[in-house]
Amino acid sequence: QVQLVESGGGSVQAGGSQRLSCAASGYTYSSYCMGWFRQAPGKEREGVAVMDSDGTTIYADSVKDRFTISKDNAKNTLLLQMNSLKPEDTAMYYCAAAPLACPCSGGYCYQNDFPYWGQGIQVTVSS
Repeated sequence: QVQLVESGGGSVQAGGSQRLSCAASGYTYSSYCMGWFRQAPGKEREGVAVMDSDGTTIYADSVKDRFTISKDNAKNTLLLQMNSLKPEDTAMYYCAAAPLACPCSGGYCYQNDFPYWGQGIQVTVSS
């Protein structure tokens, strides 16, 4: 059974940094596409960053040069380092996984094709 468990959220002031972790279990972690998505109040869930099994990454324009996605394969953990945080980064952040290649095209990832999701973790950035 695939399980994804996020940790590391909380409150931070604008300009600060935070790191999210996603502990994965129940599948061959290294061969999966892994990603982070977020949903702000009143808005649709959107892609933040994904990493394919070969290390290829895709970032949303809004987080490029501020966020970094990475994997610790030894610990089966997906990480999201968030720097220079802005109030508009406030959202519930979700970890997601899809088998084999990332279901993305032209910089857009199809959330419905990620079958596995964590429960989400809140990140709040105050001004």
